[in-house]
Amino acid sequence: MQRRQFLYLAPVAAGIGLLPIMGCGNSGTQWPDKTGPKVLVTFAPYYCFAGNVVGDKGTVKSLLSTQGPHHADTNIAERTLIEQADLLFINGLGLDDRFGRKLRKDSSNRKLELINLGSKLDQKALLDMVEDGHDHAGHDHGDHDPHVWLSPTFAIRMVEAIRDELKKNAPQFATDYDANAAAYITKLQALKDEGNKQLADRKDRKLVTVHEALGYFAQSFNLKIAGVIQNMPGQEPNPTQLADLITKCKKENVRIIAVEPQYSSRGSADTLKRELVKAGIIDPQIIELDTLETATIADLTPDWYERHMRENLAELAKVMK
Repeated sequence: MQRRQFLYLAPVAAGIGLLPIMGCGNSGTQWPDKTGPKVLVTFAPYYCFAGNVVGDKGTVKSLLSTQGPHHADTNIAERTLIEQADLLFINGLGLDDRFGRKLRKDSSNRKLELINLGSKLDQKALLDMVEDGHDHAGHDHGDHDPHVWLSPTFAIRMVEAIRDELKKNAPQFATDYDANAAAYITKLQALKDEGNKQLADRKDRKLVTVHEALGYFAQSFNLKIAGVIQNMPGQEPNPTQLADLITKCKKENVRIIAVEPQYSSRGSADTLKRELVKAGIIDPQIIELDTLETATIADLTPDWYERHMRENLAELAKVMK
């Protein structure tokens, strides 16, 4: 089992919204009168995973949009969706477990099946969740890094699990789900292959991130997370921590600093960049990499996951030497 160090940021306060229905522009809280199972997911990537398998043989909705899963609020207006849903897919791995289970427990919908996709993965292949050598206390995460959706390989495994659960729930559409899943898995494999080809000739493969949400992304594309900026959620690094990070960057010649659109961390990144220049690091760069935890209603489409993963790869390719 692989072990990495993890440091986290608290999410920015944001409203929770309902993401659009696959194949339907209505974002209201009522399920449409449509053939097939009513499928709920907790947040954006799983909307794409489930939606591409469901196709037109069901309806998919997401409970979260502009607020991510780390601190999801169960007091959401879309709770009524639970009452008629057939399936609820969660990431699991200590990320959205409490959120999903509470919604299910508080619901009167006894037929609802909750599927923990993280539990369907090879647990030995997961990255360990460790913070500075200690348990990642205070964030309700489990033993493993939960950001598995950032790995196309794990995304494929979860798509397969979604397919299998849908076939059990609606066996009359099994052929459709098999075909849809196969087509989408081909796209996900192409995404991984294209990304590795895009970065294949780059020697500059180390980067500093705001927090260690990008471990699986790095693993998928042969990158290395050399360090993180913030030691505790929302806290700027103290002088000692910053000095240690600068020393490590100098030793390993790290010049890429990745920030995330969901979090306010640009100040820390700018400070680090200035210090790297002073330390003699040539051409340090700050780039934005999206951890795909949030999405606006307008932006979310069935290809949202692929688009944003490719945008991340393009941002890296611009600055890697």
